[in-house]
Amino acid sequence: MPRFYPEPSFSHQLPSKVGVLLVNLGSPDAPTAQAVRPYLKQFLSDPRVVEIPKPIWWMILNGIILNVRPKKSAAKYASIWTKEGSPLRVWTEKQAKLLKGYLGERYPSQLTIDYAMRYGNPSIESQIRKLKEQNCQQLLVVPMYPQYAASTTASVFDEVARVMQKTRFQPGLRIMSPYFDQPAYIKALAQSVRDDWMNNGRGDHLLMSFHGVPKYTLEKGDPYFCHAQKTGRLLAEELGLTKEQYTVAFQSRFGKAEWLKPYTSEVLVQLAGKKMGKLDVICPGFAADCLETLEEIAMEGREDYHAAGGGVYRYIPCLNDHTLWISGLAELVSVELTGWLTNGKCAKNEKSMLEQRDSRARAFGLQK
Repeated sequence: MPRFYPEPSFSHQLPSKVGVLLVNLGSPDAPTAQAVRPYLKQFLSDPRVVEIPKPIWWMILNGIILNVRPKKSAAKYASIWTKEGSPLRVWTEKQAKLLKGYLGERYPSQLTIDYAMRYGNPSIESQIRKLKEQNCQQLLVVPMYPQYAASTTASVFDEVARVMQKTRFQPGLRIMSPYFDQPAYIKALAQSVRDDWMNNGRGDHLLMSFHGVPKYTLEKGDPYFCHAQKTGRLLAEELGLTKEQYTVAFQSRFGKAEWLKPYTSEVLVQLAGKKMGKLDVICPGFAADCLETLEEIAMEGREDYHAAGGGVYRYIPCLNDHTLWISGLAELVSVELTGWLTNGKCAKNEKSMLEQRDSRARAFGLQK
């Protein structure tokens, strides 16, 4: 097998572009055990996700988990699957298209925007190669995780680096920083809550449920817990909430190890015991709705809350295609692209530059 990927054909007449790749976690290709199994194997084989010694984890993963969990997970995926496919993939693809439309007006013909999944399809590898075929000589990778965690953000970096190791002509590369405290993100979150309140009435309490990670990651220096807490505080301040009016909690525990607390499942029971009239729940750690928000929180969370004696339970959707979020994302991306793009006035010189490049190529015998 060749050490490097074959390079796409090159023409001196083809203008160079800047590629922007939105990357989210991923999902199986279909809500079936057959499709879920390879997805789970790829996901749970990532040493960033599971830090158990590899030989031990290999036996647990292949001997137990991959024989039991695919069927259960497939049923969960089936409960949220849409005609278009996985909600996470559908929303991420839509975000990429809307971002392309938004930034395309500002930087005509200079940008190519697409999306990828860290696990599953479309893969980071296939999408980077696709962008290179479009002559993208600079690449901005945008992990869609607001808060940094080694198991998410760093894993994207690992995969991009792996692809680059197999790439002969590497593009200029940037990876966008976490945006957990950026005003564009916080304001979009707050407006999504206000929009929901306007349409459905304001709840008595706002539960902010973030994806959980093992507690030892915090002890080893992972900033995820701190990022989540700051997001929660800034969102509460933007909404004018007091400390008594909101709670930050963590969901999606797996295994027997202690995870970040408080656990969302336990907080739901506690809030149900207070007999409040209406509970609002939002998941600020997800830029798009997915299994963890639609099934675990919107469905299972509601069942747990009602079983504990709680009243009205309302899930507030993720940012998805919210107008303020797309404009905010465009703002975040634009900052990261500083120095790589020219404005509309400079674009008119592009044809002249290409002609000069073509002339030099012919002079050196590189092009007929």
